[in-house]
Amino acid sequence: MTTLDTRPAVRANGFRPGFLAMELRRTLRNRRTMIFTLVMPPLFFVIFGTNSGFRHQDYGSGNVTGYVMVSMAVYGAMLATTSGGAMVAVERGLGWSRQLRLTPLRPAVYVATKIMVAMALGFLSVAVVFVAGAFLGAQLSPTAWVGCFLIAWLGSLVFAAFGLFMGYLLPAENVMQILGPILALLAFAGGLFMPVSGWFGTIAKVIPTNGIAVLARAPFAQPSTAGILLALANVLIWAAIFATGSALMFRRDTAR
Repeated sequence: MTTLDTRPAVRANGFRPGFLAMELRRTLRNRRTMIFTLVMPPLFFVIFGTNSGFRHQDYGSGNVTGYVMVSMAVYGAMLATTSGGAMVAVERGLGWSRQLRLTPLRPAVYVATKIMVAMALGFLSVAVVFVAGAFLGAQLSPTAWVGCFLIAWLGSLVFAAFGLFMGYLLPAENVMQILGPILALLAFAGGLFMPVSGWFGTIAKVIPTNGIAVLARAPFAQPSTAGILLALANVLIWAAIFATGSALMFRRDTAR
């Protein structure tokens, strides 16, 4: 007797949860990536943010230790999402992306999966830093804990797009060796590690890291409305630039 399978068919070119799970497992097994995302950010927080004086020094509605914690969480999310996106460079060098083009997997699904993996790494990195902060003296209001966490994580989507763009632009053999110093420079120039003022503070407002840093600290640092709007414009403009650059580089790569 013939029976009909009434289960909804899975489109061959649609999203594949199995592919996402495989990418997550493969990324989590990469020791260098794990060191960058789960070890360095909390280590930097412990080194620079747990001074006893910082714990008792107010900053907005929190303390300086909380300020450093949020800064290191943003930095860790940047490292995580950028490295997750930049993995396309390694895969291109190994021929993996060419092999995927022979499968029913749509290129857009491949890119979306890379972004989801990058954001998962960013979530883990922010979580590790916040857990360290909770045990080592960071003080924020309950709403600021949640708000800062979400903004630090979701704001790093900008750097997932940046990682994809650089992954298609740079050679596979040294992509992270190039991106590591670039991210550190952007963090310093954008005022992520310390408050900036004067002419340097004016320049910092156009650096990609500055917008995310200001927004992530906003729940406790209480910036002005103008400062928040400027930071939001910074994030949206750079997100558009990196996303457009990624799309153009992706089309050029898949057209070969």
